[in-house]
Amino acid sequence: MAELELPNPKELHELKENAFTRRVALVTAMFAVVLAIASLGGSKSMKEMLLAQQQSSDQWAFYQAKVIREHIYRNQKMRLELDMLTMGDSLKPKARQQMEEMLNKLSTEEERYRDEKKDIEKEAKKLEHERDVNRAKDPYFEYAEVLLQISLVMASISILATSPKMFYFALGTAILGLLLCINGFLLLVRIPLF
Repeated sequence: MAELELPNPKELHELKENAFTRRVALVTAMFAVVLAIASLGGSKSMKEMLLAQQQSSDQWAFYQAKVIREHIYRNQKMRLELDMLTMGDSLKPKARQQMEEMLNKLSTEEERYRDEKKDIEKEAKKLEHERDVNRAKDPYFEYAEVLLQISLVMASISILATSPKMFYFALGTAILGLLLCINGFLLLVRIPLF
């Protein structure tokens, strides 16, 4: 009859602990990957927000320049109209013709600046919207990072303490962090407190 060797109970306990440790370590590595993605998403949304704010400010400055030029042409046109009215019949025909040509040119320029500023305003508002969207994304990434860091620490503690309860807590916080990270990218749900 063949001899059957029974495993030592201490060895079985160590193998069980090692299996738990390996599983938790593998899952912890996944937590770290999600944390890196959340950090990258947060950094990107912050950069995009700042860039959109800068570009929006530039567009509004450009808009202001167009408004100022429009007002300058309007004032020159009004001054010229007043001069023509004041001079009345004493104005020579050639001078009147030149003043009317100048008046038409001033009107054309005023209209051009009015039209150009409308396009600039649309672009500035579009950039402001982009800024606001990225501003809304940022808190989700920040909270996701915090929860994922907590889950990494708790998972490490669960390895040291060989505590499945601690690991499940870490898993729960990591899942919540993952959901916040996904929401940071997609903005599927807007949470009022964020």
